[in-house]
Amino acid sequence: MNYSKQREKILDMLTNNAVHPTAEVLLELLKEDNSNVGFTTLYRNLNQLAQAGIIKKIDGLESSAHFDHNTHEHYHLICEECKKVFDIPAGVAPDLVKNTQLATGFEITNHDIVFHGICSECKKRKDD
Repeated sequence: MNYSKQREKILDMLTNNAVHPTAEVLLELLKEDNSNVGFTTLYRNLNQLAQAGIIKKIDGLESSAHFDHNTHEHYHLICEECKKVFDIPAGVAPDLVKNTQLATGFEITNHDIVFHGICSECKKRKDD
């Protein structure tokens, strides 16, 4: 993948805003930063970065894909109230993939594990 100043800016913005943003959110952050990145350029670069394994594209959380700079094995929590996406280290269930393969005979080549619920901040707001 060739170097691009716009791609570097997109990756920096994603890394510095580790909230698993959608492309739409990233575009707003880039505009606030006075970065000259258009919607088409953003989508193309996000998809290229994901295909290269530099970032992770997370589909199926909402209607828009989310993007994650963390490519290490981990799972996600999604708050049903505020829609924030949180990382969970794979160490909470260290043998989950291996045990699933052994139990099913299915060769797992990729996985996205997502838990849905209410984050502590939203839960506290509801309890107040």
